[in-house]
Amino acid sequence: MKRMKQILAALMVFLVVLVLAILLLVKVLTQKSLPDYNKDIQLKGLQSEVQVIRDKYAIPHIYAQNEHDLYLAVGYIMAQERLWQMDLLRRVTQGRLSEIFGKSFAETDLLLRSLRYQKKSMEILARADSSIINCLQAFADGVNQFVEKDKNRLPVEFTILGYKPEPWEPYHSLNLIGYMAWDLKAGWSEIIFEEIKQHIDSSLYKELLPELEKQASFIYPDSSGKRTSGFVSSLVRSAEKLDKLGADIFDGSNNWAVSGNKSTTGKPLLANDMHLGLNAPGIWIQMHQVIEGRLNVTGVVLPGQPLVVCGHNDSIAWGMTNVYVDNLDFYEEKINPSDSDQYEYKGQWLQFSTVIEKIRTKEGDTIEGVLKFSHRGPVVSGFKNFGAKIVTMHWAGDEPSNEMLTIYLLNRAANWNDFTHAIRTFCSVSQNIAYADVNGNIGLYCAAGVPIRKRDAVVSVLPGWTDEYDWKGFVPFEELPHLFNPPQGFVLSANNKTTDNNYPYHIGTWYSLPDRFERIKELLMAKEKLSLSDFQQIQLDQYSKMAENYMPALLGAIENESGFNEVQKKAAKELKKWDFTMKPDIAAPLIFECVYLRVFYNLYADEMGEELASKFIDNSSVSRISTDQIWLRGASKWTDDIKTINKAETFADIVLKSFLEVTDSLAQEFGNDVNRWQWGKTHKLIIAHPLSKVAVLDKAFHLHRGPYAVGGSFHTIAPFSYSFASPFVSDHGASHRHIFDLSNWDNSLTVLPTGTSGIPSSKHYCDQTELYINGKYHPDHFSRQAVEQNAVYRMKFVP
Repeated sequence: MKRMKQILAALMVFLVVLVLAILLLVKVLTQKSLPDYNKDIQLKGLQSEVQVIRDKYAIPHIYAQNEHDLYLAVGYIMAQERLWQMDLLRRVTQGRLSEIFGKSFAETDLLLRSLRYQKKSMEILARADSSIINCLQAFADGVNQFVEKDKNRLPVEFTILGYKPEPWEPYHSLNLIGYMAWDLKAGWSEIIFEEIKQHIDSSLYKELLPELEKQASFIYPDSSGKRTSGFVSSLVRSAEKLDKLGADIFDGSNNWAVSGNKSTTGKPLLANDMHLGLNAPGIWIQMHQVIEGRLNVTGVVLPGQPLVVCGHNDSIAWGMTNVYVDNLDFYEEKINPSDSDQYEYKGQWLQFSTVIEKIRTKEGDTIEGVLKFSHRGPVVSGFKNFGAKIVTMHWAGDEPSNEMLTIYLLNRAANWNDFTHAIRTFCSVSQNIAYADVNGNIGLYCAAGVPIRKRDAVVSVLPGWTDEYDWKGFVPFEELPHLFNPPQGFVLSANNKTTDNNYPYHIGTWYSLPDRFERIKELLMAKEKLSLSDFQQIQLDQYSKMAENYMPALLGAIENESGFNEVQKKAAKELKKWDFTMKPDIAAPLIFECVYLRVFYNLYADEMGEELASKFIDNSSVSRISTDQIWLRGASKWTDDIKTINKAETFADIVLKSFLEVTDSLAQEFGNDVNRWQWGKTHKLIIAHPLSKVAVLDKAFHLHRGPYAVGGSFHTIAPFSYSFASPFVSDHGASHRHIFDLSNWDNSLTVLPTGTSGIPSSKHYCDQTELYINGKYHPDHFSRQAVEQNAVYRMKFVP
């Protein structure tokens, strides 16, 4: 017995020592990469001293004497804050995720390599102006000097995953700018119709297609113009892997500006919030870059490249929203029966070009993949077994453009002419860019690569053996929709329909529903003059125009029902008194959102079958539009339940059935007290790190933040969106909020959902999150005086 006690005591001591050692190791790993914001640093190649002043959120204000020194310092600071995130995004553009995450990413890597980011980047670099080359080289030098100086203090993710970063090259930054063109929502979404039309009759199929001619809300009111010259699941699965890594770029967004005549300040105001995945680290880092007398620009910067993507300089402000242009087409190819490496085009056999890709994996294996390319682009049917059908893809990302040049010039633009000159090369990404300047002008330009081609409604796969559906170039820049000082005194966009039906070119099909646009317009027109405070209220608004439009049909379906139990009566009462605001602490938004989703299932599952219906519903950028048309029209062949006999169900029947199912489900989950059914109890935001799904790592390194109860939804101005595949956890929203006051730049306001640092143990990792969740902002300091007055950290880079 004595011997046993000694063994147990020794074991306890060993376990205590082991736990202490593990805790010490975790502390060392979490603390080692924290920067000292007050420590001066020598940089090789620096020509003059560079000052860096940070406020209490560690936002860097960088003061340099020349461009080379500025971008050298930007590279060092960027790596100091976001090195692992930069490497992750670089690996996305290179299709090298399998090397650090394992062979489950091999298919995603192969798809990413088919997009040929690096090929286009090298082409841009070969013809780039020396100022761009010098900028990118200085940035790369700064990144690499950080890695060399701090090679034993790298971010903890490198230690966890067991690898070290490779040197940064200028083309890596160009890859990231090119990756901004990766917009799955516009082109890929309609592929689901290829499968749907095989299972339903043509009349049902037609009802699903968007009725663009009936959409009355559009961004550019005067746009008549004048003409001058089955594998969806695999592709979407690859996209979802990128979303979960925080590697998606543009999705939804809001921007608007008012002129000085409509502003209480007498000068324009401009607001922008781009809607992206809400992850940690956040997709943006805020930065202020100054070259005395030559450049003074601040805003959000994409980690891995040195320029301000959206923000303002001392003369103009700008902000972006996605156009949702149809800039991607699929073509079925006829293959030579005698040679599978040839395809027919205009009566001739052309040769596919073939590339053998070797994908190295974390497990030590090498997976070999074959990529083929036609003259239009990559063969993508290999990402899902499509039998003998070979499908190629043509997308705008393969076409000439130069987004890096655009952003470089935007950072330096002084007026509308400079602005429009800059955005001419912004062709692959396609954004509605709002504009305001200190002279009182406002504008909005559809800076997009809009292909000129024949378009037959929604045809998801086109015949590739003819040139009938080939692109004939792009809409000339001057003919793209735009506004400058419109008579209403404001401009706005929210991813909705771009133009009226008179515009001579096809721009897009799968726009966002107009709810956010209509609500912003309503609030802009509600007052003769608007203040900075009004802009904050608009940007944080959670009133749902969609609910306002849908509730008459919902209430009409349930108001005369006499068989409700007490819980259903209380739920109906909550809906009847609701003001359509998606507040987190009330029941009505939860009931509405659940009924809304249940209507989808009850409309489509009987005709499509549950599996296909789930695919369609989860593809929300498409299914929302189809359902919106049915909901507002009321009458539809989809409402008839084919499982019932001798009864033709109406839309009201579908809504009533959905309401009964939802109230029963909510009662089981939350109890019979309807007052306890709160939207925020289900609708939560979790700001996840790519590694936080590994519970041990998450707990040890405190990688994620949340959950936070949030209001709003995808259809409110202040969005907290969720995936239809996993409601109602919010995974997308405003990736930043900016409001710019052109009467006094120091009055401008901003907030990020996370923070400056990408290091989980830093106090600046998510130090803006509470502000963001609670609808608060912090000042966006711009003048040297304001920056100095709010300085918390100071350091210098010295030669």
